[in-house]
This record gives sequence, structure tokens and C-alpha cells, in this order.
Amino acid sequence: MTDQTADIRRKLTTIFCADVQGYSALVERDEVGTVTRLKLYRGVMTDLIGQHHGRLINTWGDGLVAEFGSPVEAVFCAVETQRRIAARNAEDPTRSPMQFRIGINLGDVMLDGSDIYGDGVNVAARLESLADPGGICISGAVFEQVRKKLDIGFDFLGPREIKNIAEPVQAYRVLLGGGPDHAARSGHDHDAPARPGPANQDTEAAFAKWRAQAWRLGVLSLFLLVINLLTSPGALWFYWPMLGFAMFLLMRFPAGIDPRRIWPKRHDP
Repeated sequence: MTDQTADIRRKLTTIFCADVQGYSALVERDEVGTVTRLKLYRGVMTDLIGQHHGRLINTWGDGLVAEFGSPVEAVFCAVETQRRIAARNAEDPTRSPMQFRIGINLGDVMLDGSDIYGDGVNVAARLESLADPGGICISGAVFEQVRKKLDIGFDFLGPREIKNIAEPVQAYRVLLGGGPDHAARSGHDHDAPARPGPANQDTEAAFAKWRAQAWRLGVLSLFLLVINLLTSPGALWFYWPMLGFAMFLLMRFPAGIDPRRIWPKRHDP
């Protein structure tokens, strides 16, 4: 028997928590600009949550809580969120980057209206605090559901104590850059040492910058094609600057990035 009231229901769900690393310091340096960027980036995150069949629960300050029916969709959403925000940050390298930390847990929660409560939420919030700036930290329960379904790597961080939670929670860092040896690190070798720090963040930022350049040069190439066809359709010259653009992009392609990511494919859950 339990003493829970009749109007409180329970369910198993995937909890997604996010906040901004060093938000107070960013506000102190540029209050208006920081709040404007927060709204913009939160809009990006909210759109992705909807696209991945999640539900936004609440926002407060720089924080956000959402839930997903599928752990795979939750992690996929988190990865896409971090990549898009990294790309936005790379557009203006003169400003301090706004980086989110994301924690994801699969757990039992209590529903009270549209809000959720309970240990499952507390664990997700704790995992968020363990995440690197611009990174993602997931629980062992989530890892078991996604490790064979997404083409990303993981680092085992070990068991972590959670306040008011009896058993330690197994924590994993999501490796956003993947890599040839990610499959070995995504297994159950809990004695292997965890990699220090967000080793792939610089590579991700460089790739985001490269992709933005590729889009701009692609638009410019299309413009040159139209000009060529309108002014001298009998003498095609537009492909010469396009070859130059292609050589430039090839020489600037970041090391350590899988070329297949130029045309990313969605992985079905």
C-alpha cells in the first residue's frame, strides 16, 4: 500500500534538463545581449524538442526541463541542440560563447497537472551539473537504451552520488565528435578511465564554422550560375570560381570530423 493521493499519477519517462554554464558572469558582462541570446538559443532548443516528440515542462532563469517518451529521441535532440548552438556561437567568435549543459535520465516521476516531480527529475538535474559546458551527461539507464541505436560515443564517468538518492547513479559523457574508437568506449568497461574534459568541443566549433562557410559559398555559387546563364549562356565560366571554392573548403575541412557528417542522416529509434 502507498500513501500517494488519488490526483497524483506516476509514469516512466525520459527527463531532459539544461542550463547555461556561467550565466551570471555572462549577464554581468552584457545583460541585454545575454538575455537576447538566451531567448534565441532557447527557441532553437524548444523547436528541436518538439521535432523529437518531446514536451517542454518548464523554464526558469537560464534553465529548462522537458520530457520525452523515448530516450533515443531525447539524446538525439540533445546532440542536435549542442551542435546547432555551437554553430551559432562560432558565427561571432568575438563574443563569449553561451554554452548549455544537458543532463538526461530515464526514471519514474510523479505528475501533478503539467509538472513532473520526483527522484527521476533530481537525477537528471544532477547529471546536468556534471556535464561539460556544451556537453551532455546521461544516466546508465539512458545509456542502456541508446548505446546501440545512435552513432555516437560515450565515456563512462563512474558511479556518482546523488543527494537523497540511496544508490549511486552510473553516469556517461556523450562524445559529440564520435571518433573511430568510440565503440570501444561505449561498452561496459567500467574500469576504464574516463577522458578528461570536452576534448571534442574545439573540433565541433571548427566544423560548425566550416559548414557555415560552405553554405555561404554554395549560395554564392548559385548566384554566379544565374549571372552566367543570364549574361552569357553560350560561354560557361561559373564553374571556375566554384572549383576555387571547392578547393578552399577541402583545404579548410577540420581534422577529426567524419566527412559523412556533411550530409547527416537521422537514425531511427
